[in-house]
Amino acid sequence: MRPPKVRPALLATHTGLPHEAGLDEAGRGCLAGPVFAAAVILPPGFAPPLLHDSKQLSARQREQLRPLICAEAVAWAVGEATVEEIGALNIAQASYLAMHRAVAALAVPPAHLLVDGNRFRPLAGYAHTCLVGGDGRYRSIAAASILAKTFRDERMAALAEQYPAYGWAQNAGYPTAAHRAAIRAHGPTPLHRPGFRLL
Repeated sequence: MRPPKVRPALLATHTGLPHEAGLDEAGRGCLAGPVFAAAVILPPGFAPPLLHDSKQLSARQREQLRPLICAEAVAWAVGEATVEEIGALNIAQASYLAMHRAVAALAVPPAHLLVDGNRFRPLAGYAHTCLVGGDGRYRSIAAASILAKTFRDERMAALAEQYPAYGWAQNAGYPTAAHRAAIRAHGPTPLHRPGFRLL
């Protein structure tokens, strides 16, 4: 019997500056719905045992962490870019726009931005660092990944009530076999992303 996999402890800071904000997005690879991003500034001692990259957590664990992050964070905010903006800008630029909106909505100005991934569109007035796999290395980015994911999943579940055939409450707009089968059977909705390969 193999021992359980031990996750490395997440780091509190990259720069050592106070009010460092973690940024991450959710929904970039989806066929439908908006793309969401979150920005989170955590206090130095915030390290709940479950905190990790949202992709490594169950839906229940993410939902347990979300209110804790919102209650304990120095500041947090969520931004989004619409399906229309994704079509007009492309998904990468729309993701940056959602991140910029999240940063702009923070109640406390961040001293530095830690961005999950290898690219970011610079935001005037803010220094940033891109970190591949940052959501599995830094607490603030992990927290941002959880908020972006849970708020977007919540939105997609609400949109599923308008378009119940596509299973968005379960697949959140990602390209599952069932989602593609529903597109094949019923055609795309106005919330399916223009320019994406739906089938």
